[in-house]
Amino acid sequence: MPQRLMLLDTASLYFRAFYGVPDSIRRSDGTPVNAVRGLLDMIARLTADYDATHLIACWDDDWRPQWRVDLLPTYKTHRVAEVVPGAPDIETVPDPLQAQIPMIRRTLELAGVAVVGAAEHEADDVIGTYASTAETPVDVVTGDRDLFQVIDDGREIRVIYTARGMRNLDVLTEASIVAKYRVLPQQYADYATLRGDSSDGLPGVAGIGEKTAASLLGEYGTLDALLAAADPASSLSSPVRSKLAAAAGYLEVAPKVVQVVRDLPLPGVEEVGAQLQPITGENRADLERLGTEWNLGGSVKRLMESFDRYARR
Repeated sequence: MPQRLMLLDTASLYFRAFYGVPDSIRRSDGTPVNAVRGLLDMIARLTADYDATHLIACWDDDWRPQWRVDLLPTYKTHRVAEVVPGAPDIETVPDPLQAQIPMIRRTLELAGVAVVGAAEHEADDVIGTYASTAETPVDVVTGDRDLFQVIDDGREIRVIYTARGMRNLDVLTEASIVAKYRVLPQQYADYATLRGDSSDGLPGVAGIGEKTAASLLGEYGTLDALLAAADPASSLSSPVRSKLAAAAGYLEVAPKVVQVVRDLPLPGVEEVGAQLQPITGENRADLERLGTEWNLGGSVKRLMESFDRYARR
């Protein structure tokens, strides 16, 4: 069977599971397990439906890297629960979800799912690096629009977009991005910079919305080319020149914030054990035991059955 790498934006998925599965599902000590259950079911379904042969759960070792904040202080500010000078920011994660993250890590470990993060970087950067260096087709599973920039039909890199829920997944290609935003995936970071994105704390350029951003990139190709043309002798209209000039400081730093990193020194796909295979031996026994102790219901069984099919390949 042809190889296909699946990259999970793990936090995006377990947040979706937490809010999509009733939190009345709890283990005996009262701790909710809805995010654990939901994530395991997502993985079982996604790997089967999209014929993944390799899987990496990409992790936010740093959800709001200081180097991005230094460049753009508004970056994800609205998601900070508490600001402590000289200490890491505390993301707004509901306590019932926070309690489940160690359980998520443990179940992924027992299932043999590779979990990869990178110091001072987000899961997006891990995804960007693996997608850019993969020698096989890639499916990126996320609800984050920032990752549209890694889509590449020529290298068979798609995004499985979860924004409308697991029952309404969208498989996004270059044509999908052009149809929706009127820009190519490789222009999406520049488009988001110009238009702004409140979900990431990007103010954008005042007075430039989606249509204008797409039109400008359609004409000039890149933000760099647009800024290079923003002089009085160019054909660029005076109002647009004024808007770009007023946002000069922002435009100097924002692209570095928005663009995913593609060259992290990460271990290779095979090195991290990304190839999917049946869960066997002590790991299987331990996972079954935890499934019972943690009230994970049929989620563990469905995951094991999904992974068992790799024994027949």
